[in-house]
Amino acid sequence: MSRIHLYLFLLVGVLGLVGCGQDRSTSAPAASSADTTQSPLASGAADTTDAEARVLVLGNSIAAGSGVSSREAFPARLQQKVDSLGWDVQVQNAGVSGETTAGGLQRIGWVLQRPVDVLVLELGGNDGLRGIDPGVTRKNLRGIIDTTLSTYPEARVLLTGMQVPPNLGQEYARQFRQVYPAVAEAYDRVTLIPFLLDDIAGSDSLMQDDGIHPTAAGHRLIANEIWTDLRPLLEERRPQDPA
Repeated sequence: MSRIHLYLFLLVGVLGLVGCGQDRSTSAPAASSADTTQSPLASGAADTTDAEARVLVLGNSIAAGSGVSSREAFPARLQQKVDSLGWDVQVQNAGVSGETTAGGLQRIGWVLQRPVDVLVLELGGNDGLRGIDPGVTRKNLRGIIDTTLSTYPEARVLLTGMQVPPNLGQEYARQFRQVYPAVAEAYDRVTLIPFLLDDIAGSDSLMQDDGIHPTAAGHRLIANEIWTDLRPLLEERRPQDPA
């Protein structure tokens, strides 16, 4: 059995029961007090809006770092990468456990109160596990992107794809898988990462005992995958040295 197939099989047995956390309310501040893994944004991280560039990670329990320390989650790993280069970039983690695309759409206006240059959009997995119509997921993702680009027209979006197990039927799994490329193709300013867990799904050393969430080593690989596309976008925004 391939890693990806094993991962999707485990999703049926575990996420089908726990749903990667509980549903949140529509208010972002209220949700942050109730979710099981607070993001730095929810818990009051320092505001560095004067940074040269700002990256916002809008996601669920994976972005929130469920089961690992906040320093080991992939958003913090991305911050470490920019810091190691001496770049004046803030990576803000707005990951909330149990988040759906509907929840992300409800709170996107709140998290966009601070400037955003790159949005890393890591949502949709919980939609698939709950059997939400893929058309609704697609509409919500587009709503999040539309709101971001209308607020900050020069922003870029990294959309991280997800897959779901076939327990709701092969046709549903196929339709869900097609959501992400369909959304990405509709925009010039959106880059697709086809499957966020492609290199780590099903690995005992890269996934936690629940078979769902990445270990610290898994988060490191996720950060590396995202960094491949993120770094060029940040380089475009860096001040050019005078000739």
